[in-house]
Amino acid sequence: MTDYTIFHNPRCSKSRQTLALLEENGVTPTIVKYLDDTPDAATLAALIKKLGLSKAHDLVRNKEADYAIAGLSKDSSDKDVIAAMVAHPKLIERPIVVRGDKAVLGRPPENVLALLGK
Repeated sequence: MTDYTIFHNPRCSKSRQTLALLEENGVTPTIVKYLDDTPDAATLAALIKKLGLSKAHDLVRNKEADYAIAGLSKDSSDKDVIAAMVAHPKLIERPIVVRGDKAVLGRPPENVLALLGK
């Protein structure tokens, strides 16, 4: 099956575990190495919606050094947060697995089972 996409960081253990879990279930996703191929603002906004998050900040890794560099806070606007994620893709929480109009965060990796109907 290739109707799945994973926004993947091969250096991240959770991302690797999520990809392995997909493959163990017969899924060969399209892999987007988001640190090299950074999603644009429109793609990030769509991912936030597909994930069912109430605000963009919920998709940010706020312990990354780039968080402070970007001047973000929990009160930052969605527009500012998305712009910071485009400029500093390390801020994007990972991995994100998408199927159609639904997406899940692979933290823990077992979250992807919901997309698989398991």
